[in-house]
This record gives sequence, C-alpha cells and structure tokens, in this order.
Amino acid sequence: MRMVAVVLAGGSGRRFGAGVPKQLLRLDGRTLIEHCVAAFDAAPGVDEVLLVMPPGHPGEGAQLLGGGYRKLAGIVEGGSTRPGSTRRAIAAVSARAAEAGLSDCGVLLHDAARPLVGQRIIADCVAALAAADAVGVAVPTADTIVVVSDGVMTRIPRRDSLLRCQTPQAFRLSVIARAHELARADPEFTPTDDCGVVLRYLPDVPVHVVAGSEHNLKITYPRDLAIAETLLRAGDAGLSS
Repeated sequence: MRMVAVVLAGGSGRRFGAGVPKQLLRLDGRTLIEHCVAAFDAAPGVDEVLLVMPPGHPGEGAQLLGGGYRKLAGIVEGGSTRPGSTRRAIAAVSARAAEAGLSDCGVLLHDAARPLVGQRIIADCVAALAAADAVGVAVPTADTIVVVSDGVMTRIPRRDSLLRCQTPQAFRLSVIARAHELARADPEFTPTDDCGVVLRYLPDVPVHVVAGSEHNLKITYPRDLAIAETLLRAGDAGLSS
C-alpha cells in the first residue's frame, strides 16, 4: 500500500508567543518543519511527503525545503483551523491517489510541533496499517489524572488505562476522509486530533495503538524547545527512537 506522510505545519503557535509560527523556529540550526520532513523523507516505508503550511506561507515552505528532500511531493496551504488544514491535506492526498489510479492508500498525519519523531515510531505506524484502518501513537502517563468539576475533584481514573497521544496518527485514506466528511457536517464538534474524529464518527472502526516515545515531545512553550535542544545535543533523540 502506498504511504503518504503529511506534516501539518498550518498552526499559528500562539501559545509559544514567538511572534511567528513556532514551526518556523529553529532547533539545532533547522526549522521544526525541516526536522519533521527529514524524518519522513528518510523512512523506508514512506513513499511521499506533503507539507501543510499556514495560510499565506506556502512560499516560505517552498523556500525552506526546495530541492532538499526527494520525497517531498507538494506544499498545501492550510485552513483557518486544524481540522480545516487536515481536510485540505486529505483532499490533496485523494487527488494524487486518483491521478495515480489508486483506490486507497495509507496516510500518516504528523504535527510539525513534534520535530524529534523517530524512525521506529514511523515504521511501527506503517506496519500497523497493514492490518488496521486507524492507528494512534501513545505513551503511558506517569502522573495521576483527576477529573474536575467546578474546581473539585470528582474522579481519579485508573492510571493503567490512560495514555498520552502523540503523532503521527495513521489511517487508510478512505477511513479518515469519511470520518472528516461526517465531522464537517457537525458544527458542534471541534476535534483536536484525528483519532478522535474516527472514534466519534466511525465508532465501528478500531483505533489501534503503537508505542510512542518520550523523545517525541511536542513543542508548545519555549522550555520545550530548550528540552529538545538538550536531547539533540546529547544524542538521545536519534532517528531510531
């Protein structure tokens, strides 16, 4: 099955507070986008890569990545929301699949805010799609999680049943396209990730889980960028992790 990786770099990164989209910030001399694209470009199980850039920034993506990555097949301008950007990416993947005469393919959706994604995680997602229609990446939580209502704890779920989601999230194109088609018709649902879209709108499709990595951290605040720099310089966040 043909495998397409989509690097979702369409967000504004307001929480980071840098004044520019955080995915354009540099980590060890390269932007977060470049780290992500390089990881999928090097993955044997990935056939091509698409990059989603913020509205008004596709030219910057082309300038950053022009000619440097053999699997980079195109740059898509994102929407005003994350689901909107994902839908534009799905439409682009669908169009390319149709041009190639393919009835379906695999899609890996990855947030550009996770620049240290490793080769083992990518390979596990690709392998899992051989038998599954939807795959999430997750790691156990070391903290006790509490449910709160009006500032009061109401419940403490069992920790062994709780995982923290990461990306990439992998799907058969036909499945994720149908899930987003249904989600788009529901104005009251604002998904934060794509496994959640499948869980809500295609409940009969099991979402399988592969192990993530603590090195696959998400860059949300300036301190996260400092941690990623430390991991890179220590050599602990290599492409195999």
